[in-house]
Amino acid sequence: MSKRNTAQRRHAILAFVNARGETGVDTLAEHFAISEVTVRKDLATLEKSGLLLRRYGGAAPLPQELLGEARLSPAKRAIARAACGRIREHQRIIIDSGSTTSAMIPGLAGKAGLVVMTNALAVANALRELEEEPMLLMTGGTWDPHSESFQGQVAEQVLRQYDFDQLFIGADGIDPARGTTTFNELLGLSRVMAEVSREVVVLAESAKVGRRIPNLELPWKVIHTLITDEGLGDKSLAAIEAQGIEVIRAAVDAD
Repeated sequence: MSKRNTAQRRHAILAFVNARGETGVDTLAEHFAISEVTVRKDLATLEKSGLLLRRYGGAAPLPQELLGEARLSPAKRAIARAACGRIREHQRIIIDSGSTTSAMIPGLAGKAGLVVMTNALAVANALRELEEEPMLLMTGGTWDPHSESFQGQVAEQVLRQYDFDQLFIGADGIDPARGTTTFNELLGLSRVMAEVSREVVVLAESAKVGRRIPNLELPWKVIHTLITDEGLGDKSLAAIEAQGIEVIRAAVDAD
């Protein structure tokens, strides 16, 4: 079958699952007159692209909280894929709230034994839809409608009871001289997340580099890695690497 026909079939499978809800492999195989092996390959590809979620014996649409992920820019999706590539099985990770961090969730499928802490309901709900659901921890705390996440002293106290291998966190802006910046004045939880994590990984599009935002969220001294896209210029790359940061410019696939 040609690549075009394969792409058309996968588009049709996605539309079918989105219309019907959770659907079994056997149903899809019968409806599209293809083998169950082919269906599983198609579902794996669609999940890797962040378009649906695998479930035991089938697939389900993305939760309402993550429907916007399918419309993310190619750069954000590339950044999310690169971030997932750094996660090994049986790791303990924190995923902060945000569109790019949320886009990581489909890429966690198949990584056994993960423990995931989050302060975002959208992330928690999406994790629960994975075929191999990780152990889920939530911070609790005070709901902040601006960031759509839990914040405050209770959340900070909960986090301090644990230690984690990695933190994945976004940013409103990147200051090459200072670190990550944000419009949000609730900075305490982000800093505690960094304190309790062995590796701090920032996910941010290259367009955010150089944004002038007054609130410093995380200084470079607590950050280990920045994952951005190919749009980051060599001058900015050199300035950030001079801070001792590993910078990954994720390749953006042509969708």
